[in-house]
Amino acid sequence: MPPKDFQKIFLEAVEEGLLTLGETPKQAILFHLENTFKIRREEIPQNLTEFQKALEKIFGHGASYLEKLILKKLYDKFQLEFEETENPPNLINSVESLKKRIFSGDA
Repeated sequence: MPPKDFQKIFLEAVEEGLLTLGETPKQAILFHLENTFKIRREEIPQNLTEFQKALEKIFGHGASYLEKLILKKLYDKFQLEFEETENPPNLINSVESLKKRIFSGDA
């Protein structure tokens, strides 16, 4: 799988995770990410650290809940079970771990 495909799938998972809050909140978050944090929707996969920091600034401790939702959606897309090894799970570490599994063929 090319990295671009992974980024596309990750972005879908982000949108689906945000959508669990509702369409209007999802749009408001994406608007806030772009206007306040200068992270355009399509740039989220390449700016994972900044995206995570922005979620923490917007939601505080509640960001971990949203990150967990996004990770569950992402793992579902690869037909894998999301296993929480950390509490709360770390978005960046979990995405990197998943990439290693997929690109090494262990998925």
